[in-house]
Amino acid sequence: MKGFKQFLLRGNVVDLAVGVVIGAAFGAVVTALVKDLLTPLIAALVKQPDFSSFSFTLNGSKFLYGEFTNALLSFLIIAAAVYFFVVLPINALIARTRKEPVPADPTTRKCPECLSEIPIDAHRCAFCTSEMTNPMARVA
Repeated sequence: MKGFKQFLLRGNVVDLAVGVVIGAAFGAVVTALVKDLLTPLIAALVKQPDFSSFSFTLNGSKFLYGEFTNALLSFLIIAAAVYFFVVLPINALIARTRKEPVPADPTTRKCPECLSEIPIDAHRCAFCTSEMTNPMARVA
């Protein structure tokens, strides 16, 4: 039982459980947005939001392409709603709060003779042994 308890209380399992619950709740919100707001808007523009009755018969087989059209339109509307109402605003918020890191001071410089990377405070090059005239000069 101790191992099972450790497994359940590990961060990954708890994070996954929270993610699934939040995802289900968010899915319900997005579905309501599409069903209650966007679909009636499309109905006002197109005059027929439900295509489930569209079908054709070929050699005695009935093809309900209207159901597929409904599912495809629902997917596209949900994807667009998530992108424009969630992804874009979150990305803009993250971009505003993100700060560019300050570049670190260089720790090396190039030897003027052999162009090898040497410590910035070196008095001689470890590769060609030439003497550095100004070891404190920060030449990149």
